[in-house]
Amino acid sequence: MISVVQRVRSAHVIAEAQEVGRIGLGLLVLVGAVRGDSERDVEYLARRLATLRVFPDARARMNLSLHDVDGSVLLVSQFTLAADTRKGRRPSFGRALPPDKAEALIIKLVERLRRDRIEVQTGVFGAPMQVHLVNDGPVTLLLDSRQPQRADEQLADGDDA
Repeated sequence: MISVVQRVRSAHVIAEAQEVGRIGLGLLVLVGAVRGDSERDVEYLARRLATLRVFPDARARMNLSLHDVDGSVLLVSQFTLAADTRKGRRPSFGRALPPDKAEALIIKLVERLRRDRIEVQTGVFGAPMQVHLVNDGPVTLLLDSRQPQRADEQLADGDDA
């Protein structure tokens, strides 16, 4: 799974002229599922999102997680993250997981985050949406559950790396 994660002061998403999700302090997560993704990728991404220390502590160091700041997640599906733009001028979406399978994995990701006691709001899968945000920092990170190196899985929760 590929995701763009933005630390936000607030964010909301509109679909079909209706606000469908809103958060205050937290993470806006744009997420796309690619061919080959499985529940293992859901677990990896949920664990990373829940434990990322990207919020400032009293000394303004990025040292606090969602739990530490009582933050929320606005999770918006975005298949265009799977785009291949290496050839031609029009993106190819052949890497994207078929919609029914992608939606199932994204639902599992939402459920997994909620099991970790994280408030999660969502967009509407497959719908055109407008996402509004106040990026805090700005802090924007890319997470890919299938990067070749997974050294972070070997780190203890309190380790810096």
